[in-house]
Amino acid sequence: MITFTELWTSALLAFVTGGVAVGVIGWTTIKTNQAQKKSKAIPDGIASALHALASAGLVLDFDNRIVRATQSAFALGLVKGQTLVHPKLVALVDKARGVKKPTKARGRDLQLITEIGQTTLWVNARALHLGEGYVLLLVEDRTESHNLEETRRDFVANISHELKTPIGAISLLAEAIQSAVDDPEQVAHFAASMSTESQRLAELVQDIIQLSRVQSTEVAGQTKTVNLVDVIAEAADRNRVAARKKKIDIDVIAPDALTVFGDEELLKTAVKNLIENAIVYSGDESLVSVKLRKHKGVAEISVKDAGPGISEEDQERIFERFYRVDPSRSRQTGGTGLGLSIVKHIAQKHLGEITIKSKLGKGATFTLRLPMSTTAIEATGSKK
Repeated sequence: MITFTELWTSALLAFVTGGVAVGVIGWTTIKTNQAQKKSKAIPDGIASALHALASAGLVLDFDNRIVRATQSAFALGLVKGQTLVHPKLVALVDKARGVKKPTKARGRDLQLITEIGQTTLWVNARALHLGEGYVLLLVEDRTESHNLEETRRDFVANISHELKTPIGAISLLAEAIQSAVDDPEQVAHFAASMSTESQRLAELVQDIIQLSRVQSTEVAGQTKTVNLVDVIAEAADRNRVAARKKKIDIDVIAPDALTVFGDEELLKTAVKNLIENAIVYSGDESLVSVKLRKHKGVAEISVKDAGPGISEEDQERIFERFYRVDPSRSRQTGGTGLGLSIVKHIAQKHLGEITIKSKLGKGATFTLRLPMSTTAIEATGSKK
């Protein structure tokens, strides 16, 4: 038989439980309404407009959390998670939000320093208050146009100097063949030398075209998620024939499927150049080691050779265009002095860097460091 105390306790418990339920439902309803109100604060056309942008585009809420973003924003290193990385851009967004009524976009030319390699990006950034604390941020990368004149001037001067040698050699060999027309043995000798110089000239022109393409490519505008395991596998395969000729083993250790934002073909070219360089300077029947690892949120591809090593003095200039540690050996190996320069430019295009660690007599290790891709916030607001 139920006592009065038990009846009273049951009634009180039911009252409290019902009150809590009503409170939870009410709180949920308020939060839902707030969320709906906030989502409506972003004009419907913004998401579609972001999809069409060639430049980086982001929408930030009143807490400066990113709720919309194009993949270009990630490729430029502007975003980490849902946070805007660069303080200068945050300040521009805060200033735009300070305007109570939406007005025209506030634009500024800014210098941004990348997290890896401390490379300078020159951008034009514009911020527009959309209302309810939401701000649209548009960032256009103008690094290439800023550096174009200096790059073009140095590039033309370097090319002019480098082309003189093989062209002059071919011209002299042609004259020698003409003068030795009655001596078949000499003609054959000079013809073989001419073939070697022609091949060297063809490789030089090819590398010049490759470097020009790298310097003019806008990675951020056509970026996608790239699996570095696939990049390394393809780069190693492109060097198998050269490795077999010297009986060199290419040992690839890439256990993790690490991804970055970038141009897959350019990244393959960079790793291929590093492996090719290692094969050229390693002795016969040796080992070239290629390793992929993750270190503090950065993807690192290391290529270690079994070569003679590089002095500290040469290490400071090794990535310059047309620089050769040993010019006489470069003539024997056919090196153009552009391979590592191409790697450096590709690294910078991907907001990364290329480093070297070497001691004379103990080989060299080149490491390509790239920022890893993060979960992208699409223009629709969803995450990939």
